[in-house]
Amino acid sequence: MLKNSRRIRPKKRKRKPEKFMPWIARIFNYQCYVTFLTGYYSCQWKFRQQEKTKLGSCCCSWREQLFCPCLAVSFVFSLILLYVWIETANEYFNFDWATFLGTGYWFFWSVFILSLAGTLTVYSALLLLFGFLLLWEGIELYLHWCHKILILLVILLCSIFLFILCKFWKERWLVAGLSLQIFAPYVHLSCITVMVSLSWPVTFYVIQLEREIRRRRYRMKHSEKKRLKKCNILTKLRGLQVAVGLPFLLILLCFLLMPLGIYSPCIQEEEDLGPKPVFIGHRGAPMSGPENTMMSFEKAVEQGAYALESDVHFSYDRVPFLMHDFDLRRTTNIREVRPEAAFRHSSSFSWDFLSTLNAGKWFTKPELRPFFNMKPLSKADRERARNQSIPKLADLLTLAKKENKFVIFDINGPPPKHPIRHTFIRYVISVILASKIEQRLIFWLPSHDINYVRNMAPGVQHVARFISVEELAKQNISRINVDYKRLFLGGLRAYKAANININLYVVNEPWLYSLAWCSRINSVTTDNIPRLSQLDHPYFFMTPRFYMFIWLFVDTVSAIIIVAIFCFHWRREIRKEKGFDNSSILTAASKKSAPLKNTVRSLNPAKHDIQAPASTKIFALSQAPTRKAILPSTLPNLKVDKPTMPPVEGPDPETRNQLEIPPMALSSQESYATVYSTVSNMPSSYQKYSKK
Repeated sequence: MLKNSRRIRPKKRKRKPEKFMPWIARIFNYQCYVTFLTGYYSCQWKFRQQEKTKLGSCCCSWREQLFCPCLAVSFVFSLILLYVWIETANEYFNFDWATFLGTGYWFFWSVFILSLAGTLTVYSALLLLFGFLLLWEGIELYLHWCHKILILLVILLCSIFLFILCKFWKERWLVAGLSLQIFAPYVHLSCITVMVSLSWPVTFYVIQLEREIRRRRYRMKHSEKKRLKKCNILTKLRGLQVAVGLPFLLILLCFLLMPLGIYSPCIQEEEDLGPKPVFIGHRGAPMSGPENTMMSFEKAVEQGAYALESDVHFSYDRVPFLMHDFDLRRTTNIREVRPEAAFRHSSSFSWDFLSTLNAGKWFTKPELRPFFNMKPLSKADRERARNQSIPKLADLLTLAKKENKFVIFDINGPPPKHPIRHTFIRYVISVILASKIEQRLIFWLPSHDINYVRNMAPGVQHVARFISVEELAKQNISRINVDYKRLFLGGLRAYKAANININLYVVNEPWLYSLAWCSRINSVTTDNIPRLSQLDHPYFFMTPRFYMFIWLFVDTVSAIIIVAIFCFHWRREIRKEKGFDNSSILTAASKKSAPLKNTVRSLNPAKHDIQAPASTKIFALSQAPTRKAILPSTLPNLKVDKPTMPPVEGPDPETRNQLEIPPMALSSQESYATVYSTVSNMPSSYQKYSKK
């Protein structure tokens, strides 16, 4: 009797341990990713299996194609508005003050517009990014109607703001142009970084188009009927390649060669850098105390101001006092004392009434603070500010004489029908002479009645506005006080060549102060002395050699990275193309009929199925007679006549291809014959075993 060991026992399959998936992988999967993209872009928050668009085919309907340029335009407009508004942060106070004059209500409209421009830019950028990701996934674009309305509103708002800037505030564009002088090297580096990042998807898309073109050409050889249609598709795909790749290369080339057209004053040798410009306190220190008050001027002296700047008006009884605005609404409590006279010109009041007004309580209110980035006041400064009043010009001259500080002021002529309408300059000169201040400490800015001033106060230093160098030489003036926007764009080199001392107003931003420093400006009028005084070296300063090294290094590295990205995608597509060619060859070969081959192997008993028992002396002596008696009687019964199988003639080679023999039938016949022959040969093996 055969042992159970002859049975072929299948091996037990080991269960693979289940992979542990963290919760973040279960939640943030591909389905969640696609749902998020379609939800934000199309407001479709339910996942559905979407058909992917074919390469080279249209990614959306014609209506969506109309809004794709609108989306790009909205992003460009909002980005331009955001950049212009960020770079003009130096003018935020003037903008808020102008809106106050029109509305009568103080609010940080500049910060509101900055936040609005940033929100619009981020919104448009996210829509562009998600649209690009949907295209990358091959999902058809469908922008929700709500987004379409908002995109049109973004274009409208940005167009209105840009029109207002172009029409009524052209100086903003001058500031943006100045910012490019100092930020141009860093804009160049940023643009190169962006182009390197964009090279990955652009190269991938262009090479994918090339792969699709080759595939269609290969198929076109085997399908002549659709040759014309496929030729049109190939032309379209090649046009897409040119439309995507050529602009990218041209823009990249422009960015690589951008330094050839860059001029920045901050790119110069270290020994050519001029001294640090000194500070003139604009209305004192308006970030530390109420403007045009004695507290503000004293704070400016404490902060190290070189000179003090102010604005002079005249009371109705001929007293010069310090005030910037033409009325008293913003910086005094006139609305509490005489609300009906709040809009009257300040020169229409007598000094007895003006001296009773409080000029500092408004500064302690958070909603009325003049600058958004002001530091909070200490308790002592808060109490001191609440007790400030309108100062006279004589008070400022006394402080300047005591601290040995220069003084510069704008004189605002009194309105019509004022008692000193035509003689106000003489009253100012009389106050200067009465204060006993050194005349060299006075920077005389007005050009009215200049001969009288030179006769009565020959020691004052005359300061001119923005006039030509020839006119300055005629008037024997060696100092000018100009707006920084007009000077940088109107001939700075001519004034420096003539050795003219230059003062710029109003400079509050560090980048603008650095630009003035690198341009060898002598002094700046500022509201923010503490912040600018912390600069020990101009921002964005570099030597020409260092910038040349950075330029060549960044261009070389970026070119290597872009070429490496192209080679990576190209080699990967070549491998895919080889796999495609092999699969196409196998597919074509499988269509042809091939001769059937006998691949079934005969079953042979395993070595461990029939084993001889271990020979021992006890077994050999006791069981030998029994074995001799049993074997002759049992073995003949196991013999089986060999069956005679009818001969099977195979078909001729010529007719073999015409016959279709089911592979299952052939394999069953061969396996049956093999098994039968194995069983018939079993007795011989037992005979050999018995002889042993």
